[in-house]
Formats: sequence, C-alpha cells, structure tokens
Amino acid sequence: MKTVRTELSEREKELVGYLVKDCQSTGDIHDKLKRLFAGTIEQILEAEMEEHLGYSKNSIEGNNSGNSRNGYSKKKIISDYGACEIAVPRDRNGEFEPRIIEKRNTRTNEIEEKILAMYSKGMSQRDIEDMIAEIYGADVSQGMVSRITDRIMPEVHEWQNRPLDSVYPVVFFDGIVFNSRKDNKIIKKCIYSVLGINLEGRKDILGIWLSENESSSFYANICADLKSRGVSDIFIACHDNLTGLNEAICSVFPNTQNQLCIVHQVRNSCKFVPYKDRKAVCADLKKIYAAVNLDEAEYAKEEFRGKWDKRYPNILRSWDRNWSELTTFFEYPPEIRKIIYTTNAVEGYHRMVRKFTKSKSILPTDDSIRKTLYFCVRNISKKWTMPVRDWGLAYAQFTLFFEDRIPV
Repeated sequence: MKTVRTELSEREKELVGYLVKDCQSTGDIHDKLKRLFAGTIEQILEAEMEEHLGYSKNSIEGNNSGNSRNGYSKKKIISDYGACEIAVPRDRNGEFEPRIIEKRNTRTNEIEEKILAMYSKGMSQRDIEDMIAEIYGADVSQGMVSRITDRIMPEVHEWQNRPLDSVYPVVFFDGIVFNSRKDNKIIKKCIYSVLGINLEGRKDILGIWLSENESSSFYANICADLKSRGVSDIFIACHDNLTGLNEAICSVFPNTQNQLCIVHQVRNSCKFVPYKDRKAVCADLKKIYAAVNLDEAEYAKEEFRGKWDKRYPNILRSWDRNWSELTTFFEYPPEIRKIIYTTNAVEGYHRMVRKFTKSKSILPTDDSIRKTLYFCVRNISKKWTMPVRDWGLAYAQFTLFFEDRIPV
C-alpha cells in the first residue's frame, strides 16, 4: 500500500519548524508542545478577560468602568502534555469566571477521561495515581480520583433504574461477594446480579443489588424492583438453591417456573465424597440429569439410591427435596434445556467481573462497588453483540410452550 505524507498548511509548517529547531529528542519536542499548550491557554484566558470587561488591555475605555484587571495568579494544571503552570488573569471585582479552565479545576477534560478509562479497566486508585505521576509527572491523589469517578454516579443510578422489557423468556440470578468497610471493619457484601435473555436472544444485566445478608426479603425486593421497572412476566428463572429465592420469585411472578442449577447441585453433592469414589458418583449422577426424559431420570435416581445411598445418604436427600425445581428442564426440548439447566451464563459474567476487579481487594463504600460494577457491565456487555447460540431454534420452542404469554 502506498504511503501518503501528511499535507501541512504554511502556518503548520512554521509551527513544525519551531518545534524541530534545537530539538535532539522526542522529549524536547514534548517540552516545547507543553510550553505552547500553556501559552495557548493563557492567550485564551486573556481573550475571555477582555470579553468579560468589555475592553482590550491598556485601552482608555476601561477608565472609570467600575472594573479592571488586577494582575495574575498562578495555577498548575494537568493535561496530556503533563503538569504545567499558567498565569490566570484577575479582575478587581473578583467576578471573572474562566471557561477554558474553570475555577478550582486543575485538570483538562482529557485527563479526567483517561482517569475514568483506567478506572473502568479495573485499575485501583493507587495504580491510577502512580500511572498519572509516571506518564504526566503530576500528583493526583486517591481522593481526587475518587471525586472524578464519582461524577459517573448519576449515570449509574439512571442505568440501575432504567425501564426494562415487559417479557424475558429466561432470567438468571446469582451473587458475588466483595470485601467492603463498615465501622472500620472489613465485612462481606453480597452483590446480586440478574442477567436476562430477552425475546431477541440477547443478554443484558438487568441490575445489581447490594446486601450484607441474603434473605427472603432481599430477594423479594429484587423481584419487586424488576416489576416496578416494567417486567411483567418471566418464563423460567434459573438460579442456585438459595433459601427464600423460589418463594420471592413466585410471589411477584406467579407464572414463572424455577430451574435450579444442575452444575451447582452436582458440585454440592460431591463436596464430601472421597476422591476414590468421586468419579464413579459423578458418572452415576450424570445418568440422572442427562436422561432423555423425566421417567428415565427418576429411574436413574433410584438406581443411584440403591448403589450409593447407604454410603452417602445426604446426596439423594438433597435431590429429593429439590426434585421438582431440578427437573423443570425435562419439560422442554433440547434447544431450551441447554439454556436453562445451568447458571453458567451469569457465572461467566461474574468471572469476567473478577478479572476486572482483581487489583481491588477492598471496595470501601457501596458507591465504589456500584461504580466498579457499572464499569464492568459497560465493558463486558460490549461483547454481547449476538444472540445466544441457536436462539432461533429455542425461540421457536418458546413460542409453542408460551404462546399466550409472548407479546404480539
């Protein structure tokens, strides 16, 4: 491919000539650009002062005007060119309000955008502080980083309370735990995420909710919040077997079927099985959930009971207690079964959240948790550009099983 040189105007060529003069390295060019940047800002401030007063510098029109220039104050600003000092003009009445660099603002918008970008990629406040110092030679405190990122909070609240679709064929519930601070102590905060698959087959995080304790009332609040934001129906809710969640879902969405995560059930069943028996136990459990239909699954369960129940009675005790919610997926064809039998969709999202937040061992406040997770959602959801695999086949089955509940 042919390389095309950059075309410059005569004024730009003059500027380039100034930049290359006496420069021995790119660092020398950068220093000159920094001085040019500072000088340009000062010229704009002079123009703003002239507009504010209504007359140019040293003009006789300023005599007895009631206001006049009153020297300069020094100000250190941070930009893409690093830290530099500028002279800000003052007026005697103290009424001048600069627009290019507002009062009490020491950063350009570009720097703030870079800080937000670094924070959104999972960098801790200390890492951001060190990075800004290394690249721009400027001191940015952790408190300043926190104040800059706090500006995203209105957007976070708007996202958390945005209207949702009226119908979701499948919704996944799952929690993730972070360390936080309360009364100078480190506590565990459970952040509950709800991932929905809409009628187009696209994944979306419907919201995040924080709690120190998972309880029936907490789950009921989540479901009530979803309903208040426009969700009128959920066909199938997939989740781990958390106490009170089934009841909370059914109390708000009475027509919703619950499917417990098979993967979690198998994992919990093998938790206390010795290594020498684990492979055989898992193979026999697979005969239950991989059965063709419910009758075959029940037959496989009884075979498991006869083989293992005396040695590990707690395994089938749990399966029997949750059997109706564990076997909901047998009511549907394979296209729907492979979507709902496990909560891997939301767990995969949480694995990516862990990747983004691995440098943040403690998130000190609820707002810091919300900011961090919002940035995670924003970054992760960029990859969710396509419907879930084979959604066309699954949707065709949903239209058969839930024909009267799919909006026209």
